[in-house]
Amino acid sequence: MFLFSKPTTMVTAEDALPGRDEAMPVPGKHDVLGTPIAPPFPEGLEQAVVGLGCFWGAERVFWQAPGVYTTAVGYAGGFTKNPTYEEVCSGRTGHTEAVLVVFDPQQISYDQILRLFWENHDPTQGMRQGNDVGTTYRSAIYTHTDAQLAAAQASRDQYQAALTAAGRGTITTEILPATAFYNAETYHQQYLHKNPGGYCNHGFNGVSCPIGTGVAGT
Repeated sequence: MFLFSKPTTMVTAEDALPGRDEAMPVPGKHDVLGTPIAPPFPEGLEQAVVGLGCFWGAERVFWQAPGVYTTAVGYAGGFTKNPTYEEVCSGRTGHTEAVLVVFDPQQISYDQILRLFWENHDPTQGMRQGNDVGTTYRSAIYTHTDAQLAAAQASRDQYQAALTAAGRGTITTEILPATAFYNAETYHQQYLHKNPGGYCNHGFNGVSCPIGTGVAGT
């Protein structure tokens, strides 16, 4: 998010930084939604974890969506336990910047979450997103259930067809079962609400996603 290059080759588990046992302290409430950003969450809600480049703008995409209970930014997909931002930026944790989205499936479907994900970044860029270069900016979906995994894979195939028709490239998004999601530091949480003029490279990428257009629950 600071417009300079970082490692573009994934670190191995053996070479990753060890991290620490202490979790990052987080604020009790979401600055925009007023809901908790850390579990436990109310029963009946579902979780999604996605990475689409710099997490400042990515988080705002989801907290603005009807049916989203809360969001948080953090680090996912890597090896280092409870990493700091500086450690993640080094490329030695294996993590990508990610957003936790907690949503009510009766109001917004997982497919609709995926549609927001696909349409608001370029998932064809590999280890980068725009001017942000490095493994920490790779596109990713981390799934919590077999149904989410199947839905994510199906949405990728459908969106690839749309991208191909539009003359775009091949999707490089990593789709894997979720492991740990580590919250980022407090100053990163809801960053663009606290800093309205802050850096953001997210918005409609010009290609509509053919999923998630129905009513949640249908």
